[in-house]
Amino acid sequence: MIRVLLADDQTLVRAGFRSILEGEDDIDVVAEAGDGAAAVDLTARHRPDVVLMDVRMPVMDGLEATQRIVSDPRMTAARVVILTTFELDDYVYGAIRAGASGFLLKDTEPADLVHGVRVAARGDALLAPSVTRRLIAEMAARIAAPPPAAELDALTDREREVMELVAAGLSNEEIAARLVVSHATAKTHVSRVLTKLGARDRAQLVVIAYESGMVRPGWLT
Repeated sequence: MIRVLLADDQTLVRAGFRSILEGEDDIDVVAEAGDGAAAVDLTARHRPDVVLMDVRMPVMDGLEATQRIVSDPRMTAARVVILTTFELDDYVYGAIRAGASGFLLKDTEPADLVHGVRVAARGDALLAPSVTRRLIAEMAARIAAPPPAAELDALTDREREVMELVAAGLSNEEIAARLVVSHATAKTHVSRVLTKLGARDRAQLVVIAYESGMVRPGWLT
């Protein structure tokens, strides 16, 4: 059972998401929070697998709440998914840097919401890859990339190639097809990259790849 916490200051939004998610046999909404501070407290109390976090929250904004959740050893299992709109694109990159595992648009289709929660829970891939690639690339284009991180030297050539594909938003299945290897092999490569770089999840690999200069926006279409 996937345990979900809903964090949004709008009661109607939470009610709508709850109705959609609790219609699934494998998802249970364990708590709701109307502000960022409550989201942090309730995450520590209920230990959800996924936290759907609005960016603009009273008391404590969603970015700070996300950072507190992912940096607290008691809540390391929780994956934070940011809820955003196209008008709030500027927050997306900051949210992933803060430790979010991905994001969903607030007006996403019910099926995409359910799929996103399941993907986040298993930590397999960034959410909504086609949108993620465009927005993350746009945000990454605004930073000056420093020299490649020393940690990247520990990666093999194949692992660097896999990391570049992860940064492009490809899932394990897509990576396997691109490299002509099995799904299990692709998953193993991704796991080794995560371990070597000490990254929490694939979202952090995207940040490392862009900030280290390993990839540039738009390099892979």
